[in-house]
Amino acid sequence: MLGPEQIESFIEFLEREKGYSPQTLRSYRGDLGQFAGFLESRGLYTRDGGDGRLGAIDVQVFRGYLAAISKKLKRTSISRKLSAIRSFFLFLEKRGLIEVNPAADLATPRLERYLPRFLPVDDAFALVESPRETDIASLRDRAILEVLYSCGLRVGELVSMNRSSLDSAQRLVKVMGKGGKERVVPIGEHALSALDNYLKALDAAGSSVGRTHSPIFVNMRGGRLTARSVGRIIKKYVLMAGLPGDISPHAMRHSFATHLLEGGADLRSVQEMLGHSSLTTTQRYTHVTLDKLMEVYDKTHPRSRN
Repeated sequence: MLGPEQIESFIEFLEREKGYSPQTLRSYRGDLGQFAGFLESRGLYTRDGGDGRLGAIDVQVFRGYLAAISKKLKRTSISRKLSAIRSFFLFLEKRGLIEVNPAADLATPRLERYLPRFLPVDDAFALVESPRETDIASLRDRAILEVLYSCGLRVGELVSMNRSSLDSAQRLVKVMGKGGKERVVPIGEHALSALDNYLKALDAAGSSVGRTHSPIFVNMRGGRLTARSVGRIIKKYVLMAGLPGDISPHAMRHSFATHLLEGGADLRSVQEMLGHSSLTTTQRYTHVTLDKLMEVYDKTHPRSRN
């Protein structure tokens, strides 16, 4: 029978040996906790400790769970939960806790085609230029918007940046991506200028002067800014710029990738800058480039016109 000690052992493995982020660990723990609740209703999970009957969990149990969650969740959520379960049972197999992995052939539902939300270039410029005041908060907000659009960072990567992450002379930013993978991303002149203005104001106010491991983006109390706070900051300036209200920090990342590809960047370079482990993930952005190509074709090819 499965118990909480196996789940916690798996979470510890992901944290210690795989370097997964706290957010990813929370997702895995939540997904496996939901699965455990289903198993408990079938008498296959106990909170008092396992008794060795893990072999009772078979493919029929997984099919029952899939049927139960399919009524409530989107395919993307189902796919994520099944991925967590597959990884967990692979862990159990490698630890010798089960002889046969019943989740090995667990099929993932076919996902809907996902087209990322992005901003046209003029709207992206309008958004990053919205903070115009010279107080520390406004200078910080301008730097946040410029860096998100200039570097295509995930919001978690942005808020985890320290002074030591920035190499202004080389125009590079070092960030820690998913799975603890470090990468170096170019940063543009506008973003560097916005960062310089903000950090000078921050230092003049006596915050973190000379401390290379201090966070770059801080709140009014001097603590590291959170991802949720960045989301609120973006919503504020989206409204100020008169743009659609569903623009998120991730939409800035999508805009970065889309505009690079439209400008002629090759897919593998964009993959490297985004920190995608699979080129397939980056290829989501090519739909815009193809639309642009079709527009150019229709306007210029003599046989495409009436």
